[in-house]
Amino acid sequence: MREAPNSVGARCPGVVLLHGIARTSASLKGLERLLQASGFATLNIDYASRTKPIAALADDIHPAIARFAERGAPLHFVAHSMGGLVTRAYIAKYRPGRLARVVMLGTPNGGSEVADLLSGSWPYDSFYGPAGCELTTASRSNAATAVDYPVGVIAGNRFIDPIAGLFVLPKPNDGRVSVQSAMLAGMTDHIVVKASHTGLPRHVVAIEQTIAFLRDGHFRAVSAT
Repeated sequence: MREAPNSVGARCPGVVLLHGIARTSASLKGLERLLQASGFATLNIDYASRTKPIAALADDIHPAIARFAERGAPLHFVAHSMGGLVTRAYIAKYRPGRLARVVMLGTPNGGSEVADLLSGSWPYDSFYGPAGCELTTASRSNAATAVDYPVGVIAGNRFIDPIAGLFVLPKPNDGRVSVQSAMLAGMTDHIVVKASHTGLPRHVVAIEQTIAFLRDGHFRAVSAT
């Protein structure tokens, strides 16, 4: 696991960024730069998302987050895709004392029908590993608990893969996760934007809304864009 360079202003609220499965911290670099420009200190963690179960990944990232939390400022989380599930597992076990708000971008809180279709096949299991097997709708149904901290959910309703988008996932969806599956019991607010799953962390409106939720605790009232 690698920690990306981060800003360390002692009084700035901190944001932990967690990428999705089979991605790296580089996928959140643009989002990270805009968070820093908006006055947030950041910790963009690179973790081995394909090698361990989600609970073990939460253990792996704990030392870096614990060091970052020593700044004593409010601590937010912004996570893409499976990174949101790692965030939930992390907070359940290591809840920071100054936990503030969480934004999830395309997180399969209710699982993904794409994982339902492919899980159990050798190519899927060998590539995505133990965590990938936890992304099915059955696995997420068993893990469903309401959150008791502020969570903003951003879902996408555009897809690149026509097979998954048209024939596998319930509509609307982002090509990997349906809008309904992104929802989470106890969430504070949610919004849908015109972005694909991989495009969510780069989408201008998604980024603006992420910053708005971290600052104000709710998304700005706009139509899906």
